[in-house]
Amino acid sequence: MAEFPTNGLDDVVHQRHRLGILTITAEADGAEFGYLRDALSLTAGNLSRHLSVLEDAGLVQVEKGYKGRRPRTWVRITGRGRSALAAELDVLAGLVRLRSALRQPPEPG
Repeated sequence: MAEFPTNGLDDVVHQRHRLGILTITAEADGAEFGYLRDALSLTAGNLSRHLSVLEDAGLVQVEKGYKGRRPRTWVRITGRGRSALAAELDVLAGLVRLRSALRQPPEPG
């Protein structure tokens, strides 16, 4: 019997805010903390916690620095993060294919 597609979901990646962080940083090749906070409607503390989980897993790199005189935090997806995101999207695509198959009328016979 084939394994059900949800068995391939990664709990670190699948959480909706972490999935959002990975998706945004993959598309933009990085993002500023404030942008992520606003785009995902998170508090600074909540975003920091999600970034810690992703950073501990090696999926993002967090860099602190300055833009002018203002402190800034930038988040970049790692190669491992890109692979994890791609794997997660493959699993989700499998679920979509399964859903489509379940909607097909049965073959006569």
